[in-house]
Amino acid sequence: MSHVLILRAPGTNCDQETAYAFRLAGAKSVEILHINRILETPTILDRANILCIPGGFSFGDDIAAGKIFALKIKNHLADTFRRFCDADKLILGICNGFQVLLKSGLLFEEDADGSIATLTWNRSARYTDCWVRLRTEKSNAIFLRGIESMYLPIAHAEGRFVFRENAAQHLQQLALRYDSEENPNGSMLNVAGVCDISGRIFGLMPHPERYLDSTQHPHWTRKITSNGCNHPSSGDGLAIFQNAVSYFQ
Repeated sequence: MSHVLILRAPGTNCDQETAYAFRLAGAKSVEILHINRILETPTILDRANILCIPGGFSFGDDIAAGKIFALKIKNHLADTFRRFCDADKLILGICNGFQVLLKSGLLFEEDADGSIATLTWNRSARYTDCWVRLRTEKSNAIFLRGIESMYLPIAHAEGRFVFRENAAQHLQQLALRYDSEENPNGSMLNVAGVCDISGRIFGLMPHPERYLDSTQHPHWTRKITSNGCNHPSSGDGLAIFQNAVSYFQ
């Protein structure tokens, strides 16, 4: 049985939609909690086997997107989060949640100079809101099992993925990419999502919780996709949540 804990902070605005996505995917229980509750009582995490940090503008994106939220985890909850994942549990970060996971050091091992990767301002230096085509890469990412491609919306200003050094040794962690012709933010290697080495921690910039039903597709009234196929009954994003839930069945 899957028990989901959605972690929010001041400025988070996609928590309800994400909770709905997990319920739709068949989660046994879904709970939304403020980060302060976890800081006060870290053992609350023990009652969940899926942890999700949803999208939004946590702490107003002060300093940088997701930075303050990430520092709270890194400075006070790093061991708690690591034990959570080592217990064969799952962590998902969407948009702002991806920024939090990356900047807290949960996705890549840090060296003496800190994290080898980050998410920074879009190459356009502007907020971008559009739909993008995505393709998956060979990886251990549990959330992407059985998925080859997706069409999802993005909405961010700081979504450009950049590496500090050669990425060759981490290629299997670069689990999700924008189609090369549709890279909306200038991300290196067209990266849209990353998993940790175990595949149990996954972060992505697109919003799967915003495409759960066929009527959320921008062309849904035409009844066909851009490939000329009839719309499925569910949206592409639902499979990510279903993969997480089914992992515990």
